[in-house]
Amino acid sequence: MLYIVCMAKAASKKKKKSSPARLVSSKVVYRGPVFWITTDQVQEPGGVKVRRDLIHHSGSVVVLVVDDSGKTPRVLLERQYRHAAGAYLWELPAGRIDPGEDELKAAQRELIEETGYRATHWRRILKFYASPGFLAETMSVYLATGLQTGVAEPEDDEMIRKRMFPLPAAVNMILTGKIHDAKTISSVLWLDRMWEKSGTQGLLRRRAGKRS
Repeated sequence: MLYIVCMAKAASKKKKKSSPARLVSSKVVYRGPVFWITTDQVQEPGGVKVRRDLIHHSGSVVVLVVDDSGKTPRVLLERQYRHAAGAYLWELPAGRIDPGEDELKAAQRELIEETGYRATHWRRILKFYASPGFLAETMSVYLATGLQTGVAEPEDDEMIRKRMFPLPAAVNMILTGKIHDAKTISSVLWLDRMWEKSGTQGLLRRRAGKRS
């Protein structure tokens, strides 16, 4: 005797769609010359209502200055006192984007002001949030090559010492804990990876398309 057994199809589980976040209210609790702070009531995905205190910022640019004219690329680093860290830090040139200012123009301005250098080739290589848990600041990193020296025009409160480091030395400073600045760490390690992949002198300059 032949038995035919029909198995019922298991009901497919429907994935719950997460609801979009919704800003319930927002109040400015501090406004300064560089940033402002809001206290927000937010309904986050999943329906949970929470309070979020956010620091808002117009955004920053970072300049990865590279001299790739020799066999080994060299990176320009600055050393200056940072009150938040309570120490002198090695870092890349960087600064705030003024309201209404173009990102690239801001990067070119900051490079001249802090170092005196000008560059003929520019390319944005990274963009990230500095600390998205509470800080709504983005950082755009520009690769600058084809360098020309000039006179720096620092602000009155900027006491900056600058120095070119061979890329392997800069990477070693990161790995041995001598560089603590996140934007510098990510940018220099990006460069190290790209240089390792390219293996060709001057390739970074050819890839950097925009001219100042």
